[in-house]
Amino acid sequence: MSYLMKGLKCHSPVMHKVAGSLFKVHTLKNTLVIHEQQLKISRASSQLSSEKANSYNYIIVGAGSAGCVLANRLTEDPRSTVLLLEAGPRDTLLGSKRLMWKIHMPAALTYNLCDEKYNWYYHTTAQRHMDSRVMYWPRGRVWGGSSSLNAMVYIRGHAEDYNRWGRHGALGWDYEHCLPYFKKAQTHELGPDRYRGGNGPLHVSRGKTNHPLHRAFLEAAQQAGYPFTDDMNGYQQEGFGWMDMTIHRGQRWSTASAYLRPAISRPNFSVAEKTLVTKILFQGTKCIGVEYVKNGQRKKVFANKEVILSGGAINSPQLLMLSGIGNADDLKKLGISVVCHLPGVGQNLQDHLEVYVQQKCTKPITLYSAQKPLNMVRIGLEWLWKFTGEGATAHLESGGFIRSEPGVPYPDIQFHFLPSQVIDHGRVASTMEAYQVHVGPMRSTSVGWLKLKSSDPNDQPIIEPNYLSTERDIWEFRQCVKLTREIFAQKAFEKFRGPEIQPGNHVQSDKEIDAFIRQKADSAYHPSCTCKMGQPSDSTAVVDPQTKVIGVENLRVVDASIMPSIITGNLNAPTIMIAEKAADIIKGLPSLQEKNVPVYKPKTLETQR
Repeated sequence: MSYLMKGLKCHSPVMHKVAGSLFKVHTLKNTLVIHEQQLKISRASSQLSSEKANSYNYIIVGAGSAGCVLANRLTEDPRSTVLLLEAGPRDTLLGSKRLMWKIHMPAALTYNLCDEKYNWYYHTTAQRHMDSRVMYWPRGRVWGGSSSLNAMVYIRGHAEDYNRWGRHGALGWDYEHCLPYFKKAQTHELGPDRYRGGNGPLHVSRGKTNHPLHRAFLEAAQQAGYPFTDDMNGYQQEGFGWMDMTIHRGQRWSTASAYLRPAISRPNFSVAEKTLVTKILFQGTKCIGVEYVKNGQRKKVFANKEVILSGGAINSPQLLMLSGIGNADDLKKLGISVVCHLPGVGQNLQDHLEVYVQQKCTKPITLYSAQKPLNMVRIGLEWLWKFTGEGATAHLESGGFIRSEPGVPYPDIQFHFLPSQVIDHGRVASTMEAYQVHVGPMRSTSVGWLKLKSSDPNDQPIIEPNYLSTERDIWEFRQCVKLTREIFAQKAFEKFRGPEIQPGNHVQSDKEIDAFIRQKADSAYHPSCTCKMGQPSDSTAVVDPQTKVIGVENLRVVDASIMPSIITGNLNAPTIMIAEKAADIIKGLPSLQEKNVPVYKPKTLETQR
């Protein structure tokens, strides 16, 4: 414009008018540009202040066994603001546990194992080594996660599990660094000692029924030559004894009860239910928040410190992949923009497989009669009134751990005994007076994976556990059946023992036992290890020993998915321990440590027992 003005000979009135008009247009254009820039600045400022109002120090995805622990521990500091997002509903109705008795009555546990309302209801691919069976995997989708659905068995695993983690790259996660966090979490009803905690939020108790079949099982195990252990979570895991359970005053003591409810009134804590997180938000490789859907509306929320995934061994790797973290080739095929090529995401999937060995009982003392309608009403009313009676236990009150053969340094087979018969995950009613043992190998060599089916967060991932894909696993299962039969054949069971229901007396040869296992083994519901913890130099690792996702900033995973390898036992107690320890890491506190705690070793490995 200035160039044009210079070239004009502005002597005539017409030219003056033209020049004036041009000047006005120029001024108006400049004014509009300035207004537009101011509007952009105003919008950006408004967006920033909106983001600040919609921002927390920490966002935790998943109010399950780990997420509830983290929420409680991180909000202990009143300066830390925490948002906890859960895809499922609350575990209470109108603030009442009684109105949600299907969750909180211990004996009612099979209801929610089969109810999609509180359960992700996953299924695996057809298992080619198990007669092409599709396996059912219940996972908690409710406050408390799977601790609101599980059988309430509290097992820590063996000390050597954690020492193995340390040797395989999870530095600082050996037994002497993990034991203090098991204790920190726990209040055991028998009181504190070198192994038990006495002042933690998680109440742990022993069974109260003293059922004659539990006593017979423990006696039979000793008659078969196995030791009795008074605490399989303490000095000596090996042997048979009374189980610890996360039951308190006759009620399921989930992490929602132990950790979430005590923290919920803190002003620095917010929790949302029925909120599905669909994507992690990034600026480059820096995690800044999450996108979620609630009531059909898509929204964003921001974290100025960290986002922590605690969705479990299926949901956490699924969300990482949906957000562009995983195997780059797989993500590109689904049209997902790659944030970080991390091929270990969803790999290393491990689970415990188990089978039920069932025996008919000649006396009417099993739980069969308790499952008849009138008795169920009576049991339910007593529990609703006083939290006592047969409804106040999950009845898995005894169990044990043994070694499968000579040379095995510590237990690799687990038993849960039940004075009842379970058919198809409890989805089919018991048909007779019977008792059973749940038995399975603890450190299977079969390893699987999970991958996205599509880029839609509502699509369940493809789950491939690859069960029974090694000869070692097949051999161990044969041992499970043979060793269980040996225990059931002892004198202690003489007055109760009827015909074997499952596998049945017609199943004797190795070939017949193998066929039985393929047809009847099922998941013990312990998926893990899909976001393996290890060193950044390990191409299969997903998080480092500080629980940070490798290759990005401000993002952690804290749940059973970060286990480098599966432990010897149930996973709820170790998952709670992982979250307790991670909370200290996140807070920048030095790790607790207890050195030289004695752990039982067999006198000789030349014999199996």
